[in-house]
Amino acid sequence: MGGEASTARIVVGVDGSEASIEALRQAQSLAVPLGAQIEAVAYWEFPQVYGGYVAMGIDDFEEGAGQVLKESLEKAFGPGLPDNVVSRVVRGQARESLIEASREADMIVLGRRGHGGFGGLLLGSVSSACVAHAHCPVLVVHAPEKK
Repeated sequence: MGGEASTARIVVGVDGSEASIEALRQAQSLAVPLGAQIEAVAYWEFPQVYGGYVAMGIDDFEEGAGQVLKESLEKAFGPGLPDNVVSRVVRGQARESLIEASREADMIVLGRRGHGGFGGLLLGSVSSACVAHAHCPVLVVHAPEKK
């Protein structure tokens, strides 16, 4: 992973789902022995515009994505981030943004399915697109089974 002079970079897509929280944990289990940095990223977009109007009652999408990211990191790692983890919130579609991020990453780690609507799919649309089009290896992680 990565060159001798640079630290390996693992990008983790976070949407608040149990699978994305497990993706954070699995990325960390790989990052520690490799000396890699984890970049946990939550993506957000404005809703579709209908007839010139943005959906009413929805204020700060970026703040909401930031809150989801913060809560996911706390669930994955407890209070306080590990030293090798950085987080950021990015405006853009997750699928396209992760594929673009894969150009500079050494690995992408994603949950098998996020909060999308088609529960019968083997992979979610974001993870499927990344597996097919990313420029680096992609690890797809299952959510832990509920007991």
